[in-house]
Amino acid sequence: MQKEYLMESDDVIVKLDTSHQGLTDTQVAERQSKYGMNKLTEGKKESLFRKFLKELTNFMTIILIIAAFLSGATSLYVGESMIDTFIILMVVIINAVLGVYQESKAESAIESLQEMAAATTKVIRHDRLLVERSEELVPGDIILLEAGDSVPADARILECASLKVEEAALTGESLSVSKTESVVGGGSSEVALGDRKNMVYTGSTVVYGRAKAVVCYTGMETEIGHIADALNTAKDEETPLQIKLNQLSKILSILVLVICGLMFAINLTRLGLSGKGIHLQELINTFMIAVSLAVAAIPEGLAAVVTILLSIGVTKMSKKRAIIRKLTAVETLGCTQIICSDKTGTLTQNKMTVVEHATDDETMLMTAMALCSDAELDPDTKDAVGEPTECALVNDGYKNGLNKAELKKTFARIGEAPFDSVRKMMSTVHKKEDNTILQFTKGAPDEVLKRCTKAYIGGVEVEMTDEIRKDILHSNKSMADKALRVLCGAMKVWDGQPASYEPETLESDLVYLGLSGMIDPVRPEVKEAIKECQAAGIRPIMITGDHKDTAVAIAKELGILDSEEMAITGAELSKISDEDLLKTIQNYSVYARVQPEHKVRIVKTWKKLSKVTAMTGDGVNDAPSIKEADIGVGMGITGTDVTKDVADMVLADDNFATIVSAVAEGRRIYDNIRKAIQFLLSSNLAEVIAVFVASLLGFTILKPVHLLWINLITDCFPAIGLGMEAEEADIMKRAPRNPKDGIFADGVGGETLFQGVVIALLTLLAYFVGHYMESGLWEVAESADGMTMAFLSLSLLEMFHSFNMRSRTDSVFKLKTKNVFLTVSLCASFILTTAVIYVPFLREAFSFEHISLKEYIAAVIISVSIIPIMEIVKIVKRR
Repeated sequence: MQKEYLMESDDVIVKLDTSHQGLTDTQVAERQSKYGMNKLTEGKKESLFRKFLKELTNFMTIILIIAAFLSGATSLYVGESMIDTFIILMVVIINAVLGVYQESKAESAIESLQEMAAATTKVIRHDRLLVERSEELVPGDIILLEAGDSVPADARILECASLKVEEAALTGESLSVSKTESVVGGGSSEVALGDRKNMVYTGSTVVYGRAKAVVCYTGMETEIGHIADALNTAKDEETPLQIKLNQLSKILSILVLVICGLMFAINLTRLGLSGKGIHLQELINTFMIAVSLAVAAIPEGLAAVVTILLSIGVTKMSKKRAIIRKLTAVETLGCTQIICSDKTGTLTQNKMTVVEHATDDETMLMTAMALCSDAELDPDTKDAVGEPTECALVNDGYKNGLNKAELKKTFARIGEAPFDSVRKMMSTVHKKEDNTILQFTKGAPDEVLKRCTKAYIGGVEVEMTDEIRKDILHSNKSMADKALRVLCGAMKVWDGQPASYEPETLESDLVYLGLSGMIDPVRPEVKEAIKECQAAGIRPIMITGDHKDTAVAIAKELGILDSEEMAITGAELSKISDEDLLKTIQNYSVYARVQPEHKVRIVKTWKKLSKVTAMTGDGVNDAPSIKEADIGVGMGITGTDVTKDVADMVLADDNFATIVSAVAEGRRIYDNIRKAIQFLLSSNLAEVIAVFVASLLGFTILKPVHLLWINLITDCFPAIGLGMEAEEADIMKRAPRNPKDGIFADGVGGETLFQGVVIALLTLLAYFVGHYMESGLWEVAESADGMTMAFLSLSLLEMFHSFNMRSRTDSVFKLKTKNVFLTVSLCASFILTTAVIYVPFLREAFSFEHISLKEYIAAVIISVSIIPIMEIVKIVKRR
């Protein structure tokens, strides 16, 4: 069958059984059923069984399994119960199941975020322009592409204007390729992919111009689908914090194994020196003591807890309209010191409405503005669809009796020079019914005026004079002072069809028509967000392509600047050297009339001053600055696919207040992760100290199975509960965190050590109290009651300590928020721990003694004491 690029476009339409009006809903449904979704086959996911096996092959788990089998073998040899073996294996399996559950939950959270950030495409169906998810496209769909769009499927171009596409992912060619709607091949039966100038392919990006195309192939049938396996090899990204924690876990493991080896050697030596000889049972017991120490020391669930807290956090952020595309952004958000934001749509509502004209012929001006745009009037709603500024111009015309659909019949577009952010204008060329060729140009007033040699005044064209130019600029400033966005309209009459539609050819010797001023109201929530930023030590900066007067007016209204001296234009910025900008950049809070390269320069300069900088953007030319920033922020509504792809975070509502909310959430997530880490490490450290001291003194305070139970029940769930903690009241009144600070910065290391020592001493106290209440003696000796009370106290100590960790500085009794998950975790842990001691078959399984109510109350009192102790420490810290 003949390839589409060798066929005329109308023949391709017939082949695909479609039309220029697009497919009907019935056709779309039938083709989705036949061809499937427009997405590549995903890499094979790990099965739950493989994940489970991976958990069981963890180094510490292997040691526990060996210990369990050695214990079982010994029990069989001496004829004792194998209950210890079964319990260890049961806890290992439960731990593995929880690990798989946590990993699966984290994966599903990331998948749901990817679903929210799914790409969309403008598609014509049943003669209406719609925005649909790219994965729902089918062969025969008519799609519209413009600069910044990622090509969603392999498609044959039906019509295009100055279209240039970057196809490096497919062809390796870094330069953009000019495209055409004409047949290629010259009679050949096969044309190399890079030479198929009338086709666009999945994985490529539109860098200039626009096009209308018909989808030919989707999903795995696309060119990139044939090499899709290469795309499924991407590795999961780890954040700096996760990397640090993995390194910490490895270091701890090595240290613990060394200590375990020493303890094993010391105990063997002690047995040898006793003169009794070393029996198998004693050898196994000595080995189990060493295993106890290893179990106590290594926070097995640390990395898993951090992963699940990150995934829960980013899911919560997505509900607040901030979609995190890279997990590293969560950590960086808490360090943000500078937020460089676009004005339109981010600080303002992006609900453009034309409210003022400065012209001698409103009808001519509105006609030019409506036709020189890519927005279209929806035939049903009679509301424009497209870019907000262009929609405002089309709606303005319609309200004044100029329906764009009717205008297009009179003024057929035959060519154009699309808008780009460097020229700050666009031009369209039209052919009237009498064959007159007219050009309309719209754009930034100062840029369009540079190219005007005449003006349309009093119904006639007159030469542009300094006086006329002065009046126009006065009108422009008057509108800008009212915070209006101003666009200039111009025209040109051609004797015949232009030889070229390049901007250099079209945009000269223009006739000035007038100015259109439109209002874009400030978002009401942004003022408060700006204040919150400033209180949090974050500096908001406005960067806009608008006139300086407009930018200053809005910046003053929002509280971003106090005087005009804090505003600078792109032209003025270009005259400042890099060295001088480094010295003076802190003087500027507003940048007007900027070019894309200015945004990159602003970001680089702030970064040279070691300021963590966020940059927003929506256009294809914003991608370099977004990529350069520490936090690249793409716009979910107006943003191009290119900017979204390079962004760390996408705003689903294009709202500046959402950035500030995301910063607060980033700070909360990082705070809570540090609390969880501190809680886990201090708990494990307490277990190590208690086991180590008891071993040196010659008694067993806890067995491996006891420590496993504690780590499973009283460590893991409270740590996750701490991750659910609401933000502290002063979270947005603190200075941004230093990105160079490690996990143990700001005294966390010392606090962790202190808390671990205190919990260990209280656990040892509980052991000796239990032994005293059992025997009436204060002595170092093996004690069943002592072991039971040490287990109960350590379990409860860690539970109560998790409540201490809700805030590192504020009293737990003064916190105004509730943590339901943590409370439920505490209650569940309390019940399960009590059951292990008082339910007969569980008590026997864990080798515990039935303790009296007095002993139970004594253990609770010892455990609760961790709260007043830590409250005193917090008082000292606050003072």
